[in-house]
Amino acid sequence: MFTGMNDIDGDLLEQFRHLEREMDSLYGPGLTPAALRATAGRGFPAINVGATADQIDIYLFAPGIDPKAVEISIQQNVLMVSGERRVITETGADYYRKERYDGPFRRVLTLPDGVNPDKVEARYREGVLHITIGRLETAKPRRIEVK
Repeated sequence: MFTGMNDIDGDLLEQFRHLEREMDSLYGPGLTPAALRATAGRGFPAINVGATADQIDIYLFAPGIDPKAVEISIQQNVLMVSGERRVITETGADYYRKERYDGPFRRVLTLPDGVNPDKVEARYREGVLHITIGRLETAKPRRIEVK
């Protein structure tokens, strides 16, 4: 029996929560794949993505990670960055609040067509991992001269 809009809203919300739990079990909490133009999400590390005619710039804000322990791969226009951040805690201390992420992470981004997987550079400086991916020459805008 229909008892009002709240039943529909509650059921729909529960379906979304179920989908989120399923995605979390597949990719890890808050780490579902995001397209390059996706809306802001949650997860560690936070990501900014920018693009020019020549390259894609990806910034991952990951203070406290060991850059040598980060794995970066590109396959079929999908970029995956994974690693682990270990937060040093005092042995025997009782923590009432821990807001700093501790543990393994993985972020997955779908890249636009025309990226060159042979032109990838990654630098880690002051807590920011900057990944630059060049574009294929055929994907760059070309100016056509009118005669």
